[in-house]
Amino acid sequence: MKLVFATNNLHKLDEVRAIAGTRFSIISLKELGCFDEIPETGTTLVENALQKAQYIHDRFHCNCFADDTGLEIEALNGRPGVYSARYAGEHCSFEDNIRKVLLEMEGIPNRKASFITVIALILNGKNYFFEGRINGEIMETQKGSNGFGYDPIFKPLGYDKTFAEMTNTEKNSISHRALATKKLNDFLQTCPILK
Repeated sequence: MKLVFATNNLHKLDEVRAIAGTRFSIISLKELGCFDEIPETGTTLVENALQKAQYIHDRFHCNCFADDTGLEIEALNGRPGVYSARYAGEHCSFEDNIRKVLLEMEGIPNRKASFITVIALILNGKNYFFEGRINGEIMETQKGSNGFGYDPIFKPLGYDKTFAEMTNTEKNSISHRALATKKLNDFLQTCPILK
């Protein structure tokens, strides 16, 4: 079965393909022939994920899914949250976002944070949602060079290294995206309409 993953982020695509295994063929937007800038105007992760999936479904009439991920920091009242990818402004880099977070967190002892991923799946015209969440803390400096996004400053609870210090295999076994993708995968494995 083919499923379109509505993303242009190759890091996300690699992660999801590694987690999903071989029963389902995950097709990228590039492979689909879609080069549009998909809108993300929702105020929640659920809204953004569904908006992206709906955009692809409406134009290409295929089974597809999309995700939205946010870093929620307790001391920043849940920011950057839904604006995580563009926290430092439109067309900002991962480095810009990290710098802004570290600046805002200077001198704050409460470093608690959570990474949340919501996946919206449109399958045969019906919507399904899957959430993955991992708690952890924000580091005072960047550590590690793997991963992407806020990985160098996020250390998951119970671990002694950041996501960026982990191998892809380690991260993919515990991350927020891994948890959401596993729920998606489990659903697809047992979904009656796919039998």
